Amino acid sequence: MKWLLRGIGKGIKTERSPVEVADWTTKLQPSSGEPAPQNRDLHCPTSALEDGWKAERCVFCRRCYPSYSPSGEYRLGKTIRAERTFRRSFYLYPIDVGTCGACNTEFKLLASPQYDMTRFGIFFTNTPRHADALVVMGVMTEGMQEAYRRAYDAMPEPKLVIALGTCALSGGIFSSDGIVADVAIPGCPPAPYTLLDALVKAKGGKGW
Repeated sequence: MKWLLRGIGKGIKTERSPVEVADWTTKLQPSSGEPAPQNRDLHCPTSALEDGWKAERCVFCRRCYPSYSPSGEYRLGKTIRAERTFRRSFYLYPIDVGTCGACNTEFKLLASPQYDMTRFGIFFTNTPRHADALVVMGVMTEGMQEAYRRAYDAMPEPKLVIALGTCALSGGIFSSDGIVADVAIPGCPPAPYTLLDALVKAKGGKGW
């Protein structure tokens, strides 16, 4: 009761949608008027600057700074398909196949009162049998391949696979094969704003 009364007294504290969020597909812009150096001169550990900026490879190591100023905020990378079936509710089953923990930390913030993903009809589930989407984080390690396959097979149709973070998309600094996913969310790690926008779009909405 005390928490309820305190909440009523303070009013709504949930984060609103950011006014301006950069589009992640935009190529990095040089910070100065000088010609941008080549990727080989910047020693980019993931080759994210070959033929423009590839957000799915960028780990935001800042080795390209001040020649480039990578943005920490960007929107949904791609949605291969969005199901109208998920409009009313969208249940997520997260699976860590080999992360450093950064993506996990940002992802779990979505359930906090500050971001409150449940207001969009998005929920966590502790079993893939009740999940609409499998949220994969990290580099696919050999020991987790079987667990990943079993989790995916246990999910009912229709179902989505969401690759969260640079490691899931491209292997990051390990340069392994990325996960074949319906939704790609780049970042190292992606911000909660980005995650919410991507998930709302993935469930068939117009975004945050």
